[in-house]
Amino acid sequence: MQTSTVVRAEPASGAALTLGLCFVVALLEGLDLQSIGVAAPRMAREFGLSVSQMGLAFSAGTFGLLPGAMLGGRLADRIGRKRVLIMATALFGVFSIGTAHAWDFWSLVAIRVATGMGLGGAMPNLIAICSEAVPGRLRNTAVSIMYCGIPLGGAIAALIGIVSAGDSGWRHIFYVGGLGPLLVVPLLRMLQESGRFDRPEGRFVKPPPVAWALFSERRAAATCCIWISYFFTLIVLYFLLNWLPSLMVANGLSRAQAGVVQIVFNIGGGAGALGIGMLMDRGRPRAVVSGMYAGIIVALATLAAAAGMTWMAFGAFLAGLFVIGAQSVLYALAAAYYPIAVRGTGVGAAVAVGRLGSIAGPMLAGQLLAMGKNASTIIGASIPITIISAIAALLLLQRPAEKD
Repeated sequence: MQTSTVVRAEPASGAALTLGLCFVVALLEGLDLQSIGVAAPRMAREFGLSVSQMGLAFSAGTFGLLPGAMLGGRLADRIGRKRVLIMATALFGVFSIGTAHAWDFWSLVAIRVATGMGLGGAMPNLIAICSEAVPGRLRNTAVSIMYCGIPLGGAIAALIGIVSAGDSGWRHIFYVGGLGPLLVVPLLRMLQESGRFDRPEGRFVKPPPVAWALFSERRAAATCCIWISYFFTLIVLYFLLNWLPSLMVANGLSRAQAGVVQIVFNIGGGAGALGIGMLMDRGRPRAVVSGMYAGIIVALATLAAAAGMTWMAFGAFLAGLFVIGAQSVLYALAAAYYPIAVRGTGVGAAVAVGRLGSIAGPMLAGQLLAMGKNASTIIGASIPITIISAIAALLLLQRPAEKD
């Protein structure tokens, strides 16, 4: 099946605008993704949630992320990245505000699922738009610039949680997280569309079948490696995103101190996303990926053994640096291993499979805590999962990437 498509490089100013707008959307997505973890202790008191119910509430948004990513990626290959990104951003903005109006546990779960649909639809399009806005040699850097908005948005969520007084103050996080996307939506019309969709005659394109997109032309092995690495890396990442504040409180920190630790985690994540992405474009990818996963293991071991504010903050910084940096690299790699005609489908499928890991991570942690396991044991259990992800990522790098 012929899928060759001419990729039009954007002028520097157009690429900068595109990356800037995508960064803002990613920042708002990161704010929403981590809002639930920041708000959890106060939400649990207000709604009388058990530990297991908190785990389900954490995972509810990711239940929506999975179909959102699949549908958003597939639609992007048919009607264009920009259109789908605008719709997805509006959706998660509306339902983030809706989260502030949840009245019980089940309403909270339903609203978070709907929010996740929007968040899931946005991410594959952010990745595709950024990767297509620059020459291939800068793809990792471009995706990393966008993705470092995710942890910075999480830091803003933690900061809002610290300054919001009272048990009802958790709602402020979701008001900010919902208003932001709705204000940004009109600006997204300025985004440059992929060269595949910017001509009137190419506005609506019938993409190749999903099975062909994922497994034909020697892409089966690459797809499997991407899926395995996404799944296991996101188990670790979402476990930390959702449970880190609660685990820090369980280890004796105050709510404000736990908020500071989460801010440090996200600062490390921003540095890791940008720094490791740039290294991937300038250095030896296999060496960078090997060092990245070794760093995750060191970070998890440090967090598991940490006692006191200083060591917990240091472990959180390392975890953000390497875990969020790893996810940024994986997003860029997924874009590199699918041709432009099916990039939305390929990246969307990878994000969706990864979301299974993001569902499993918080739920497994919640069950282990309910069984009486301590924070150090749960964090340490993430190390074997990291090793599996590292092996899959290194096997992926042995395969040739697509040439646009």
